[in-house]
Amino acid sequence: MKNKIKIYLLLIALGIGSVSCLDKYPDDAIQAGQAIKTVDDANQAIIGIYAAFKDASLYSGRLTLLPDLQTDLVYAVTGYSNQYGDLWRWNILATNEDIEAVYGALYSVINRCNFLLDYIPGVQQSTIDDDALDKLDMIHGEALFARALCYSELIKLFCKSYESDAEAENELGVVLTSHYDSVDNTRRASLKDSYQFILDDLELAAEYLKIDENSVTKDDLYSTPYINEYTVYALRARVALYMKHYTEAIKYSTKVIDSGYYVLSSASIQYGSTGQSFYQYMWTNDASTEIIWKVGFTPTSYGGALGTIFFNYDYSTVRPDYVPAKWALDLYDAYDLRYSIFFQSYLTGYPHALQWPLLQKYWGNTAFMESYNIRHVSMPKPFRLSEQYLIRAEAYCFKDTPDYGSAGKDLGTLRAARYSSYSGGVSLSDRNALEVIEEERVKELYMEGFRLHDLKRWHKGFERKPQSESLSNGSSLKVEKDDSRFVWPIPQNELDAPGSDIQPNESNK
Repeated sequence: MKNKIKIYLLLIALGIGSVSCLDKYPDDAIQAGQAIKTVDDANQAIIGIYAAFKDASLYSGRLTLLPDLQTDLVYAVTGYSNQYGDLWRWNILATNEDIEAVYGALYSVINRCNFLLDYIPGVQQSTIDDDALDKLDMIHGEALFARALCYSELIKLFCKSYESDAEAENELGVVLTSHYDSVDNTRRASLKDSYQFILDDLELAAEYLKIDENSVTKDDLYSTPYINEYTVYALRARVALYMKHYTEAIKYSTKVIDSGYYVLSSASIQYGSTGQSFYQYMWTNDASTEIIWKVGFTPTSYGGALGTIFFNYDYSTVRPDYVPAKWALDLYDAYDLRYSIFFQSYLTGYPHALQWPLLQKYWGNTAFMESYNIRHVSMPKPFRLSEQYLIRAEAYCFKDTPDYGSAGKDLGTLRAARYSSYSGGVSLSDRNALEVIEEERVKELYMEGFRLHDLKRWHKGFERKPQSESLSNGSSLKVEKDDSRFVWPIPQNELDAPGSDIQPNESNK
């Protein structure tokens, strides 16, 4: 038992400190053969991996907020606390602590996964009970998916966009480690090989997490904090879109959409006697038929507070650090119920008394606030069905033979679930497809962490123009397409670590 406690404490500590996130502890820090011997041990390890996703540097904080905050979706308010100010102003340095924290937290989860995966073959050989072996297969699949997900996020932030298989062979990817005690991989793989590593993990994960459709119901899968076969397909679809493998993106998004396990939440139909629509209830209570995977919180075990920077509510006034950009607010038309669900006008407590629509999407889980006074904490929802419709619509538009009709139907289906009144599809052509797709992604995925990468892969820049009480330093900003800072710099502590051979990005220079 002492050995196990020591091991799990060490795992929790991974990624913390001034050393490289890829460094491992000395050989005697984890006693060989004493860590994971049984399926129960493996189950405890996967529970630890799920818990690691609560880290405020990941989906409940920086990983979700920073990629959107860096772009044109929000403005810093005069008098703000300077939280994340450097990234908003595009003062993006390799020594930025927030960038270091995201990088470290992602590799921390990867290290946990590698540690578990290294022991699974031995546990499998010593296990004879069929039910236990089935459980081990599920754990195996969950760990593979978690590793693939973290690598996909690292690539999204620290690598250039994927243009073609040929070009990707000559672009820098990420440092790939498939074993906990590996010390050989201190150089970055190619972008192509990095994505292939993810695809290989997801291929195996789908096999291990195969669902028995005779014993699984919708209630078992939607709004779940656990990974399953369709979570794998959702990531496969996203990765395929980012790789511009549009036929594959259509294939895997269709698997999720047509599975029958998930249903778009209506923004116009009331959920029971709550006085809220199904879609609004998803944001206030973190439960919905369209959530494919969420990071599960409890009142005694939760991560960061996503909504803090948009309110800083102290039970008296609101003093937001960031407010929505007017151009984004103006995208929503009068029938689009997302506007009233996402935004509400407040008089702020600043001396300048700005009154502005603030982002209440992350106001916080109602039960946490009412019973425990936990403010602005919402369970992250990294995979939702609406994104799969957006992925498929975009892939239909940009595959070799575009299918604008099918893309329009997908966007129409999404809008029908979000509008007070909507019928029919959306008219798309080669002239307006990207504009319509971009606007719909902004409206549906606002401040969920997609905007920076979307602009990068579309090769689009942006321009900020001052709005009411916006901070002068950063409000007048024009970023050209393909600016090197669309790709985050590799943290300086990684480059300076003893024995490091990690190649920097252009933004490091």
